[in-house]
Amino acid sequence: MSKLTENINCADPLSVSEYEKTGGFAALKKAIASSPEDIINEVKKAKLLGRGGAAYPAGSKWEHLLHIPETPKYIVCNADEGEPGTFKDRLIMEKLPLKLLEGIMIAGVVFKAKAGYIYVRGEYRKIQKCLLAAIENIRAAGLFGKDFDIHVISGAGAYVCGENSALLNSTEGRVGRPRIKPPHLAEVGLFLQPTLVNNVESFANIPVIVSMGGDAYLQAGHPDSGGSKLVCLSGHCKNRGVFEIPLGKVTLRDIIFDERFGGGVTGNGKLKFFHLGGQSGPIGSADQLDTVYSYTDLKNARLSVGSGAVVVMDESVSVLEYLKGVTEFFIHESCGKCVPCREGNFQLLKILEKLSVPGKAQKNDLDNLRRLVHTMTSASFCGLGQTAAAALNSAWKLFKAEFEANVSREEK
Repeated sequence: MSKLTENINCADPLSVSEYEKTGGFAALKKAIASSPEDIINEVKKAKLLGRGGAAYPAGSKWEHLLHIPETPKYIVCNADEGEPGTFKDRLIMEKLPLKLLEGIMIAGVVFKAKAGYIYVRGEYRKIQKCLLAAIENIRAAGLFGKDFDIHVISGAGAYVCGENSALLNSTEGRVGRPRIKPPHLAEVGLFLQPTLVNNVESFANIPVIVSMGGDAYLQAGHPDSGGSKLVCLSGHCKNRGVFEIPLGKVTLRDIIFDERFGGGVTGNGKLKFFHLGGQSGPIGSADQLDTVYSYTDLKNARLSVGSGAVVVMDESVSVLEYLKGVTEFFIHESCGKCVPCREGNFQLLKILEKLSVPGKAQKNDLDNLRRLVHTMTSASFCGLGQTAAAALNSAWKLFKAEFEANVSREEK
C-alpha cells in the first residue's frame, strides 16, 4: 500500500488543479456531504493511531471532541518535527501539502471549526512559505468557504514544543512549556477552547481513509492499526530516506536490509543496534530484527514505532558514546520546568562520562544510573523527561557489559 505517497512526484505540488486531477479534494467533498458521525466512524473503523509518536487512536480523539458542546473549536496540526532522525513530516509538507491541508479541512468540516493552525518548526522556513502558497491557492479556488481558514505559525526551535500543550502555549504567544492535565486539550485547548491536535502524517491520512473507507484502510495494515507508516531510515544504512511501510506486513529485518528499503549496512558492516522512534525511543539489537513492524508487535518486543525514525548503527559505534549524544540533546532541549528532567539529564551525562573512562566509575555509579532512570521516568512532568532515558534503559539491558567494562575492579 502506498496510498499516502502515491502522487508524491507531482510536478507542481502546490497546484490545486493538478491535485484534483489525481482525486484531490474528493474526500473533502464527501465529508461535506456526510454527517460528522459518519466521517468519525470511518476514522474509528480504520484504527488510525496517531502518527506523531503517542499512537493515540485518532477516532477516539475525534469522537471525544465532537461530543463537547462548547464553541468555537479549533484544529491544530503539530508540524514541529524536532525528533532527531525524523523527517517524514517535512516530506509531506514539501511534496504533498494539499493532501495535508485537505485532511485539516475535513476536520474543520466535521467539527464546524473556526480556524486551523499549522505549527511548523522554526528550522523549516522554506516549507512554511510552501504551505502559505498552498493555502493561498486553496483560498483562490474557493475551497475554504466563508467560515474557515488555515494559519501557519512558526516555532522557534524548541524541541519541547512538540508536546501538544506546549505547542498550544507557543501558538498563543506564551512560553512553550507543557500544561497541567486535566483539563485535556479537547476541552480546554487553543485560546482555552475545545481543540483537536493531530500530527502532520495523521492529518494526511484522513483523505485516504475517507476516500477508500475505514474497513479497506484497516485491511491494508495491521488488525490493531490500519494503513501504512512513513519510516525515516538514517545512520549506517545504504538507502537513507523516507519509505512508506505497510503496518504488520514487514519486519525490522526487511526495513533495514531489504533493497526496497534500507538495503543493508553501509560498507558491508555488521549491525550493532538500531534506535527506533527518535531520541526518546528504545534501542534494539540484531536479536529483535524479526519483529514485525506494527504498533502491537513492537510494543510486545519492548520497542516502539514512535515518530517512525529508524537509526541504524554498525559495530564501529560505542553505545556509551551514542548515549552521551542522546543525553546532551535532552539537556539542551529540556524546558527546565521540572527537577527530574532538568537535573536528571545532567547527572546521567556525568555518570556516562565516568563510565567511558577506564577505572573512573565505581559500582555505585551503576546503581545511581538505574535509580536516576527510574526517577526521571516516574516523576518528570511531561513526555520529554519521562522518555529521555528510554534509549539508555533499553541499551542497559542489551549491552550491560559495555556499561560495566570500565568500572573499577576494586568496586565492580
